[in-house]
Amino acid sequence: MSLLVVGLSHRSAPVSILERAALPQDTQIKLLQDTLAAEPAAEATALATCNRIELYADVDKFHAGVAELSTLLAQHSGVGLDELTPYLYVHYEDRAVHHLFSVACGLDSMVVGEGQILGQIKDALALGQEQHTAGRLLNDLFQQALRVGKRAHSETGIDRAGQSLVTFGLEQIAGGEGEADVDTWAKGKRALVIGAGSMSSLAAATLARSGVSEVVIANRTLARAERLAQILSEPGGTGVAARAVEMVAVGDELTRADVVVSCTGATGLVLTAEAVETAVQGRRAPLALLDLAMPRDIDAAAHRIPGVRLVDIESLAEASADAPMAADVDQVRGIVSDEVAAFGAAQRAAHITPTVVALRTMAADVVANEVARLEGRLPDLDDKQRAEITQTVRRVVDKLLHAPTVRVKQLASEPGGAGYADALRTLFDLDPETVASVSRADLNDADVKNRGRV
Repeated sequence: MSLLVVGLSHRSAPVSILERAALPQDTQIKLLQDTLAAEPAAEATALATCNRIELYADVDKFHAGVAELSTLLAQHSGVGLDELTPYLYVHYEDRAVHHLFSVACGLDSMVVGEGQILGQIKDALALGQEQHTAGRLLNDLFQQALRVGKRAHSETGIDRAGQSLVTFGLEQIAGGEGEADVDTWAKGKRALVIGAGSMSSLAAATLARSGVSEVVIANRTLARAERLAQILSEPGGTGVAARAVEMVAVGDELTRADVVVSCTGATGLVLTAEAVETAVQGRRAPLALLDLAMPRDIDAAAHRIPGVRLVDIESLAEASADAPMAADVDQVRGIVSDEVAAFGAAQRAAHITPTVVALRTMAADVVANEVARLEGRLPDLDDKQRAEITQTVRRVVDKLLHAPTVRVKQLASEPGGAGYADALRTLFDLDPETVASVSRADLNDADVKNRGRV
């Protein structure tokens, strides 16, 4: 089996396609279930964010896997396969590992170095585990991607390249209004945040730390908005004045807000151009709108309304294209390359482990059978003699197997080393079902272990 990723992102597709292809969580679940039901795939999980949709799978056939995963993405996204195909990219085996590790480090983000992607990778793994579609390979891969991302942020200054889409979006708004930094622009402003998910929570916290005078949280589920408002207003939080309102109150709050950040999972518009135009009538202060949703929450036509400044995913993509790369990017790329090599070596070594275990199990069975046969021929042996003979035979077998099993593990960890497991099974005529049973046991153990680590 081999790792395959098929996806599209802000680098390969226009926002209009990403917007239409966005996958809510219930659709992601159905996608994973259907992927696992497909013949080429043994494991699957999906990484779906505001600017990328990627399907990871462990497949046994490359071409069939690409065709199946592409078709499934088209079916579940609602974008026709012919229309979607030109924007899809494919990564296989080590290139797929390299891609995910780069994503985890923020190298492939719209804002280079942003750290929110780590939480999204963690969520993707958790969903695959909950749906029992992520097995040993994807568990190992995504857990290692999280570690690589954390290493990049702790060992380099990649964070300086950009903290998040929220920060980058607010910087674009502040710059558009003639302010050099977000803190100066935000001081004393009233903020309305629509949504209470991870992105909205990050936006609310960022605004509060930047110095806004009030944060109002509007959400379809009022209890979630109230919880976020409570966290923000607590002394241990940001200490900002914060309150929660229902979605029906958004129109009224819009008339009092100076800045609005929206990021919901809605499939339709949350703010129409008409609602924005009504809210700004008769006011002198400008209204800043930051739309971080995919598909969009705020009508794109709102940017034509006098006194309104709209920044959305599409304009952020255009702005980030010319953003300077941090000096630490090269260092992070080096980390990614090293980690890809280490991951590949570990996976190749792990691939041969079931064969080695099966070989030692067979050897132990041979020893047991021969000792039993000896006892039948020499019934007068006492317990001490029998134990000494048994131990001697075991030592002889262990010494004979030690060098070849250690060496074969070393060889298997090198590129092209997968064939050594096949050679070992052939040379010792190992039962394939015995090897497979060891693999299944390892998979179940890894699944239980990794569920507790996410």
